[in-house]
Amino acid sequence: MKKSLFAVAAVTAFAGAAQAQSSVTVYGLIDYGYQYAQQRNATGTAGTTITNQNTSGFSGNGESTSRIGFKGNEDLGGGASAFFTVEAALNTDQGGILNSGATGNRQTFVGLGKKGLGAASIGIQYTPVHEAVSVTDAGGANNQNGNVIYDRTGGFGATSGQLVAGSGVGLNSVSGMSTNTSYTVRSTNALVLKSENVAGFSGKAMLVSGGKNSNTTTQTVDNSGWGLGADYTWQKLYVTAAYQSFTNQTLGGGAFAPGYNGAGITPGVNSKDNQQYYAATYDFGIVKAFAQYVNRKVTNFGDNNNYVSRSAQQIGVRAPITPAVQVWASAGTGSINGGGTSVTPSKFNGWQLGSDYMLSKRTNLYAIYGQTATSGNAMATTYGTNAATTAPNSYNANSYAVGVRHTF
Repeated sequence: MKKSLFAVAAVTAFAGAAQAQSSVTVYGLIDYGYQYAQQRNATGTAGTTITNQNTSGFSGNGESTSRIGFKGNEDLGGGASAFFTVEAALNTDQGGILNSGATGNRQTFVGLGKKGLGAASIGIQYTPVHEAVSVTDAGGANNQNGNVIYDRTGGFGATSGQLVAGSGVGLNSVSGMSTNTSYTVRSTNALVLKSENVAGFSGKAMLVSGGKNSNTTTQTVDNSGWGLGADYTWQKLYVTAAYQSFTNQTLGGGAFAPGYNGAGITPGVNSKDNQQYYAATYDFGIVKAFAQYVNRKVTNFGDNNNYVSRSAQQIGVRAPITPAVQVWASAGTGSINGGGTSVTPSKFNGWQLGSDYMLSKRTNLYAIYGQTATSGNAMATTYGTNAATTAPNSYNANSYAVGVRHTF
């Protein structure tokens, strides 16, 4: 009888240990509220033709993009583990639950880790630049106008060099203040290596290979990339740097066309896309200060003088007013230039104010206002044919959002 009880206890303990070694977590975020956006274009001789557009309504994703995800971890013993993440955007403004668009499939990867060494994962993943931005942006990389680093109101490099509108009530712009024009947020077919923190230092590396050197009877396709990132923390100071490069080469077909990256591998056609980011934060206690710089240059494989270059710098502060209320502000400037053309480079600026009121650890109310302004016509160029098109003399946009965000 005692042996039977001991056997039952041993089996129960073993089952409990096995269950403890493997875990799966469901997580996500829902963001809803009221949003307003306005844009103003001035075109024609001396900017005499004025175009205004206003959009408003109840909409999702004012502060953060709604999403649902699953992540798991299994203990393999000896300090080793296996892990995975599957994440999809939620379609908050239209019918259906999951977003099936090009950027609907967010992070999806599987990996192995070793305690004391680091981890390796492969799949759709955030790039080194975006991971650096996400922890060094005063506004938390929200979805409103005014942020010149994480710009969220369209995308550049579409048909005839014009811009594509963003989601929700965000308006399109001819300014370069557009969705992910600063850098590539996610990449498919990416192998990512991350080290553990050693004496304040940590590093990461990314290798992208998607259809590299694939051949048909008429063309060769090379979709590849790589990236490096490093972080350093010393007391209240945090410094980060990241560099990444993407190749999209189609020999035997396709003209040069710069573009932006949603969840795909690389932007544009027959392009070399180099992106760099540097930032620092310092926590003074009563206020946390932020400084950021980003540069992106997309160059034609066949002509180094045919390129699009965008640079921006931004400073910001974030401060707790009460234990439940935080406010932030940021301001930045930048320029966009298209080589190989006679167009005037675009100059832009932006600023943003925002606040979060924490109802709990998982739920907050938010209010955000942002504004951008641009002059010059570099972004209204048909880079595929290297010829200028009708360009705006100036562009101005502002937006605000008030809403509630819940994480689970």
